[in-house]
Amino acid sequence: MADFEHVACTVCGCVCDDLRLTVQDGRIVRAEGACPLAEPWLLGQDGCQPAVAEVAGQPAPLPDALAQAAILLRAARSPLIYGLARSSTAGQRAAVALAESTGATIDTNASLCHAPSIRALQEVGEVTCTLGEVKNRADLVVFWGANPVASHPRHLERYSLDARGRHVPAGRSNRFLVVADTQPTATSQRADLFIPIEPNRDFEALATLRCLVRGAPLHPTALGAPLPLLRELAERMQRCRYGIIFFGLGLSMTGAGPHNVEALLQLVTDLNAHTRFCARRLRMQGNVAGADTVLLWQTGFPFSVNLARGYPRYNPGEFSAQDLLERGDVDACLFVGSEGAADFSEAALAHLRRIPVITLDHPTVPSLVPPTIRFTTAVPGVHHTGTAYRMDVVPIPLRAVLPANYPTDEAVLQGIELQLAG
Repeated sequence: MADFEHVACTVCGCVCDDLRLTVQDGRIVRAEGACPLAEPWLLGQDGCQPAVAEVAGQPAPLPDALAQAAILLRAARSPLIYGLARSSTAGQRAAVALAESTGATIDTNASLCHAPSIRALQEVGEVTCTLGEVKNRADLVVFWGANPVASHPRHLERYSLDARGRHVPAGRSNRFLVVADTQPTATSQRADLFIPIEPNRDFEALATLRCLVRGAPLHPTALGAPLPLLRELAERMQRCRYGIIFFGLGLSMTGAGPHNVEALLQLVTDLNAHTRFCARRLRMQGNVAGADTVLLWQTGFPFSVNLARGYPRYNPGEFSAQDLLERGDVDACLFVGSEGAADFSEAALAHLRRIPVITLDHPTVPSLVPPTIRFTTAVPGVHHTGTAYRMDVVPIPLRAVLPANYPTDEAVLQGIELQLAG
């Protein structure tokens, strides 16, 4: 039996790095500090042992599978590489290198998640911060279109509400929590103020808040939420010492989409004329922020990047994975984590069933699309070391706590590239 302290978990974008794991007989038997999402995931590691590689549903030697994958990608005229949110930084870099070698389009889970938010901040910029700043300074916390109690169970505990910080030494009693959403949630039950937003009227509510903060006239028929509550929120926002808005998919993927996020980011800019205020996206998958970051430093763009011409081109919609698949513009697909296929439309999934599919999946992850070639890869932060980026783009080192019986994503992707070069 062995204990491992200060272990980071990559189940969600919090990447909590204070877990204590107990390992016995090659299995994790105790996960102290793990949330309801992380504990079953950690205890289930190495619960099954699929073949390291499969071709057409049959076990195959790894070198043979690498060679077959290279043949498929070499024959493809318009390949797609998709996923990356569950890989480490090294695996993500290897995926970009393979995309360059094959002239592929490379896209991440963000294209069906916070892509509207990324497009918004490209248009208007953002005032942002680390989660450490929130923990130590924020006395007003707003969640807009987000329910972290369900999606990020330890967020309130570690960073945004209960945590004691340098300038909020009493933790919860020093903070005021506001939740803005279309319906009550588990998070709103803990809030000091809940603002019910009319469905698909987030933009109007945020525009009203901007008018209240700037002293501009209001449009009485386009408020988006009860005016007394919006007025109270605007006053609290201007009076606080340090405020933060965390926003989720309930804002970015509904109604006006990127325009909702633009309005929120511009509201935060307006508030900085009165006090210190920031905004942060609540990222879902464990290392999707790392995928954005790696693509940015490798190609200059965060997602939906086409490399067919030998240089990176960026155009969400044209080069987004789901749109490419729906149009039938992809003739081979390589998933670095196929769980992202669960978010695809039926039209996209139907096209995937017609083309060769290569998947790199962890041992306990079933392939959602029947793959032509499947590679089983080690889990970063469980079977091998690496780096993951927290939702605030802070890099967190990952430890290895279990023996590695499978190759890493990086090793498989580099193996395919070597076969292509041979």
